Amino acid sequence: MSTIILGISAYYHDSAAAIIIDGEIIAAAHEERFTRKKHDSSFPINAAKYVLDEAGIEYKELTAISFYDKPYIKFERLLETYHAFAPKGLISFLSAVPVWIKEKLFMKKMLNEELAKLGKGKIPILFPEHHLSHAASAFYPSPFDEAAILTIDGVGEWATTTIGYGKGNKIKMLKELHFPHSVGLLYSAFTYYTGFRVNSGEYKLMGLAPYGNPNSQQTKEYKEKILKELVDIREDGSILLNMKYFKFATGLRMTNDKKWTKLFGIPPRNAESEISQPYMNMALAIQQVTEEIVLKLSKTAKELTNCDYLVMAGGVALNSVANGKLIESRLFKDIWIQPAAGDAGGALGAAYLGWYLWKGEKRHVNNKPDAMKGAYLGPEYDGKDTLGIIRKYNAQYEYYKDFKELIKVVASKISEGNVVGWFQGRMEYGPRALGNRSILGDARNPEMQKKMNLKIKYREGFRPFAPTVLEEDIQEFFVLDTPSPYMLLVIPVKEERLKSLPKGYNEMELYDRLYHLRSDVPAITHIDYSARIQSVNKDTNPKYWSLINEFKNQTGYGVIVNTSFNVRGEPIVCTPDDGFRCFMRTEMDFLVIGNYLFDKNKQEKLINDSNWKEEFKLD
Repeated sequence: MSTIILGISAYYHDSAAAIIIDGEIIAAAHEERFTRKKHDSSFPINAAKYVLDEAGIEYKELTAISFYDKPYIKFERLLETYHAFAPKGLISFLSAVPVWIKEKLFMKKMLNEELAKLGKGKIPILFPEHHLSHAASAFYPSPFDEAAILTIDGVGEWATTTIGYGKGNKIKMLKELHFPHSVGLLYSAFTYYTGFRVNSGEYKLMGLAPYGNPNSQQTKEYKEKILKELVDIREDGSILLNMKYFKFATGLRMTNDKKWTKLFGIPPRNAESEISQPYMNMALAIQQVTEEIVLKLSKTAKELTNCDYLVMAGGVALNSVANGKLIESRLFKDIWIQPAAGDAGGALGAAYLGWYLWKGEKRHVNNKPDAMKGAYLGPEYDGKDTLGIIRKYNAQYEYYKDFKELIKVVASKISEGNVVGWFQGRMEYGPRALGNRSILGDARNPEMQKKMNLKIKYREGFRPFAPTVLEEDIQEFFVLDTPSPYMLLVIPVKEERLKSLPKGYNEMELYDRLYHLRSDVPAITHIDYSARIQSVNKDTNPKYWSLINEFKNQTGYGVIVNTSFNVRGEPIVCTPDDGFRCFMRTEMDFLVIGNYLFDKNKQEKLINDSNWKEEFKLD
């Protein structure tokens, strides 16, 4: 009989479910994609139902269920933290502890009640540690038989950073950094202070950092103050936070605002307010500090393990700028990062631990790119589902029997400056859209970045967009000699594609800098001449590759803009219905679902449609 492990992550943020059969990943998905509630933390009942259905099994056939952390140890940390900081944090303590006593301490009972909705049967429940789940999600699907493992996030039970060693089917934890000293929480504190939402706006802080002036005295002073007052970075990459400046351990906010205002000379920025240069300089300063910490931790991982390869997971592993610097350092021969590096990926890691550690099965390394199947692990919909939305919305369409003819038309539409919603195959696992639930545009178009931000995504105008490039054409555009399939590396654009900067560029206003023509692919070239790269492989995603290749045939450029198929505050679309409604609510020009092409100009307005800005909480 097959061994079938269901992995679950839940109750903090980014709940998810994943299923493994005899060591093979069959399916994985975020709960938010089904509930349409971004970063949904509830039990992933919909995701669990989906992965079971995709695997073609009933609940009673499961060998085990593996939950991604140990709730009792988390509760121990909560109590010990409040005790250590007492009498501070009484209000937070009084609000948090009853919830833990009522729900979290009885996690197994609560889990069993939720799991009963999936079917009947007494299935063993495993509780691996949080960072071990992260480590497993990074090592086991990687293409390496032996690797150093680095996991960095906010906090699990006690651990905030771990260094481990993986070989064969074994993982050994070598070093841990404990709460409250956390790289992830340090970065989140600056996310909060610069006016973005914690646990969802960290990528905005990363995107804002290049607008900081690296030559400014203020930027240098901010960095000095961070290193002198907020965080002590040791040579091995471990850190100590000065908790006088932070309130996340016992309070209801991230920072001691009075102390930060006195230290930096600026108050916390109000959300949605204009972003002034000091906040851009602050973003750059903390990004530089974070990169320094990640590099030091990586050097320590190298020294402890003597491995040629590194794998990474945890929320900080989504900091693609730091990852790019790590690649450029050549510290390791190669690096592999779990595409669902945050808590959602813990579901997959937990499932893997059931197979390798609990069952003790041998590991057979996949020498192809990895075992993630391109991260295309979510639901797929057929023509019947598309016909359903056509009837529901009286949608006008063209159907192309020959997919080659469709991509000729779509590539031409993109080259003419149109924005295209692209919905194909199985939904992506992880926070990045990788060509199956994507919005596409022409990277050569100088107006595309502005159009996509303001008229399609309805988000802050400073936000950059990523390129998807044919894997074989990476070095035509970027200073990179390795594939980047999961959009997790920020790398410089090749010098010969760049245009010169005007005098006083770093002193110009934000949007004057942003809309300056910096390269021959301006829509994906960030203001520091970098880009967050996704390379696409012909075998991993043949349809998406074929579209970009056809675009290259027509234009000479094997690269396009790729952003996630959603509006601000909305999870990436899951179903054809999600996709069509998002298409109609924006100024997207065309939508492709399978072999169906929809022209916005030929559609009727949605009747009784809700206001998406009210439906989705802006992040």
